[in-house]
Amino acid sequence: MLTKKRDLRTGRSVWQEKRAPSVPGWQLTGDASADVVVIGAGISGAMVADMLSEAGLDVLIVDRRGPVRGSTVASTALLQYEIDQPLTKLSRQIGEEAAIRAWRRSRLALDGLCARIRALSLAPMRQRDSLYLAGNLLDAEALSREGEARRLAGFETAFLDAAALEERFGIRRRAALLGYDNVEVDPRALAAAFLRIAIARGARLASPVEIVDIDARPRSVVLRTKAGARISSRHVVFCTGYEIPFGHEPKGHQAISTWAIATVPQPRRLWPERCFIWEASEPYLYLRTTPDGRVICGGEDEDFVDEEARDRLIAAKTGTLQKKLAGLFPELDTEVDFAWAGTFGASTTGLPTIGEMPGRKNCWAVMGFGGNGITYSRIGAEIVRAGLTGKGDPDAELYAYRA
Repeated sequence: MLTKKRDLRTGRSVWQEKRAPSVPGWQLTGDASADVVVIGAGISGAMVADMLSEAGLDVLIVDRRGPVRGSTVASTALLQYEIDQPLTKLSRQIGEEAAIRAWRRSRLALDGLCARIRALSLAPMRQRDSLYLAGNLLDAEALSREGEARRLAGFETAFLDAAALEERFGIRRRAALLGYDNVEVDPRALAAAFLRIAIARGARLASPVEIVDIDARPRSVVLRTKAGARISSRHVVFCTGYEIPFGHEPKGHQAISTWAIATVPQPRRLWPERCFIWEASEPYLYLRTTPDGRVICGGEDEDFVDEEARDRLIAAKTGTLQKKLAGLFPELDTEVDFAWAGTFGASTTGLPTIGEMPGRKNCWAVMGFGGNGITYSRIGAEIVRAGLTGKGDPDAELYAYRA
């Protein structure tokens, strides 16, 4: 089996309130060829297809479900440059220089993504600051050191003590870091918009198409579909999310389960500035708002991928998220309109794996493990474009496969 099949999500996410955006399709009725085959039509595949088609490559996108029907729909889409792994901790893991490079690349990627959304008029987006609350992983003192490390690395960051945090945001915690200029979007609408842009340039999207075999050769790749068709290409890019290519998880990566809720609309009860909120805790909690005034609240991750066990926990996890939300903001209405669960990817460093696959010539993968999935999708698209056009990327080794 080329990728391990998973039931990536259950329940109904807030993005499914609206009708699914349309994406033009193409019928794969027999053998085909392309410069690049992108496997996966979610947010990562859409960004890769956009960049490669703009570079003049003939792109064929295939997906066994259909466009934007996998884990993208379960994303809560807090587009942040702040990596899940604190800069101070990441510095101890991979060295200070590499850690700062990773954080800076994340900032550049988010800025580039926002500029591209604006330049192509793709989808609405709203700028949000972010609050990182002290918790059981970083207390107030450790959070102060983290803020200093970020400032020294060039990231404008404010440390708020308990009094300042309560006065400005009404939150009773010992401390928080305030970061600036993150972005919230509708991930399903954004992925569909990127796909439409690529298709308008000549890219083709065929679904449902399931790839069951691959023959990676020195100068080409031949793929075989479940229906028996052969697709010849120069390169293949796996953008299959948490369905791991060839079943080989990179070192330090694992698939886990996560849960999220969206409340009823309540625009008049929301906290000041509608900033993102997340915790330096395990398990952690994170919050954002929607344009119609809902609160999206997620977290409570568990280290397993048994879909039936995950789904049985939706009711209990919903209740836990409601209680935590009420504890943080007692004035909010915690009545839930949407609740969902999904498979999620994590890594020990909080960094993704992106690049050419070991032992698989001309086979690339964008595996956006970590809490910055959509930001990492942008980095993946940049690295793949640089690699396939022969230019190379100065940060590629930060995200390369680790055996």
